[in-house]
Amino acid sequence: MTDTEAKSAVAIGADHAGYPLKATLAAALAEWGHPVIDCGTDGTASVDYPDFAHAVCRAVLEGRARFGVLVCGTGIGMSMTANRHPGIRCALIHDVTGARLTRAHNDANVIAFGARTTGVEPALDALKTFLATPFEGGRHERRVAKIELTGDPVR
Repeated sequence: MTDTEAKSAVAIGADHAGYPLKATLAAALAEWGHPVIDCGTDGTASVDYPDFAHAVCRAVLEGRARFGVLVCGTGIGMSMTANRHPGIRCALIHDVTGARLTRAHNDANVIAFGARTTGVEPALDALKTFLATPFEGGRHERRVAKIELTGDPVR
C-alpha cells in the first residue's frame, strides 16, 4: 500500500455478532473509494472481540490505516479494548451527531458500533460523517492532549 492509499485507508474488524454489519460497512467503504484493511472476523462463528480490536488499532497506530472501525454486539467491548492503546481515541457511536462531534472535538481515530443497538442505515450515515469531519483543533487540542496525558491532566 502506498503512503497515499494509507492516508485514506480504513481498518475494520468485528466479532461474530458484528460480522454482518462489518461486511456492509466494508463494502460501503470500498464503494466510497477507501482502501479497506479487513482485520476479521470472517463469519458468525464465536470469536473473542479483543483480538480484532487490537488488530485494527495496530493498523491505525502503525500508519497502515488513517481510521479504524470496530463492530461487536454492543460496541462496548470493542471500544473499551481499543482505548487501552495509547494514541487511539475510540468512540462508541449511535448516530451522525455523535460521529461528527467525536471527530471535530475529540479527534477520534476509531469508531465503534453495536450491531445489536445501531441499525445499518444509521451506522452507514454515521461512518460517512465520521470520515468526512475534520478535527477542529483550537481549544480542543488542549483537551485531546489531556486525554493522551501529553498535557497536565489536573488543570
